[in-house]
Amino acid sequence: MSNHDSTMNDAPRHILLVCPQRIGDVLLATPMARSIKRAWPNAMIDMLVFAGTEGALEGNTDVRDIIVVPRRAGIGARLGELTRLWRHYDVALSPIATDRARIYCWAAGKQSLGMLLPHAKDRAKAWLLNRHLLFDDLDAHTVNMGLALTSIMRIEPSYEVVPPSVAPEALTALKQRLSAMDGAAFAVLHPYPKFRYKMWTPHGWIALAEALRARGIGVVFTGSAEPAEAAYVAAIAAALTHASPKKVLDLSGSLSLAETAELIRLAAIYIGPDTAVTHIAAATGTPTVALFGPSNPVKWGPWPQQWASVASPWKRIGSRRQGNVFLVQGTARCTPGVPCMLEGCERHLESRSDCLENLAVGTVIEAVDAMLAKPSSATTIMIQKSEPVSASHGQT
Repeated sequence: MSNHDSTMNDAPRHILLVCPQRIGDVLLATPMARSIKRAWPNAMIDMLVFAGTEGALEGNTDVRDIIVVPRRAGIGARLGELTRLWRHYDVALSPIATDRARIYCWAAGKQSLGMLLPHAKDRAKAWLLNRHLLFDDLDAHTVNMGLALTSIMRIEPSYEVVPPSVAPEALTALKQRLSAMDGAAFAVLHPYPKFRYKMWTPHGWIALAEALRARGIGVVFTGSAEPAEAAYVAAIAAALTHASPKKVLDLSGSLSLAETAELIRLAAIYIGPDTAVTHIAAATGTPTVALFGPSNPVKWGPWPQQWASVASPWKRIGSRRQGNVFLVQGTARCTPGVPCMLEGCERHLESRSDCLENLAVGTVIEAVDAMLAKPSSATTIMIQKSEPVSASHGQT
């Protein structure tokens, strides 16, 4: 859908991809950058992102420059940003449906492409965009929704999510830190999501780690340096090392996103909740087990490395496997069931989620064993009977 008939008859040279959202949104916008670069190899692509999310683009060869803006700023600072960007690009586009993204596109691009939500209040803002699509926040995966812009640009979509990466010397240093594992195969465990309502239990993580060690697989923990997260991960690691210090390494708070991606590439398997690092893990090709509770997997399930389809890899209900990703859905013991697509049982970011608290360790271990046995297997399906409601929510 468009509000102007302008088309791109000539290959644009300077393109701005606007994604001022969370880390996961920035990562899942990388297929759009790759699509543009493959269609127009000489194009210079910049990305505009919030401070703190730029790590998702480290080592990304499709992107020339990263423009970092603060999440919060006064009106003067924002006007300064828009002035510096004013009509600097042949095309500015955004895969997200926010006012801020549309304003940056309007200011920066001689042509602006973007998304509008399908209600009258948002559609009244169509004047900010030369061309637009209506944003599906329920039934289209985030990758596919962003790639829908390729139809406006008349280019072929590339479905490849590009994880961050480090220089060779940094990779060598990371491998040296792993010498503590004595050469054993290891799993990467990322226990702490950005929001409490996406969290599994400490008991679950401890039991899972013990099961992995019993199989001869070491455990490496990752996480941010944020105090609550560091303490949570440290307590789980301490419970394991109290029993036996062998094959346990806590690297939480000490790795960048790109270093975390490289660590996952070296791992036998990754297990994590609905959070940005789990999306990174899926993109590396490493066998990935993703623990999902209230979240809508159709929209936010990790994108398997080899998935290339306009259809989402995931159904709304049920645990299943696609390629290198096994999505384990929590157990519904509540109404309306799983996934409710709400912010936990208490409807706020720090809420508990019954479906994750009741996710059995054995269910997760079964998924891990399946991935370790056949790391590149095709689809495996385990259906849980439950009814969803029509709602949606955001992503870390």
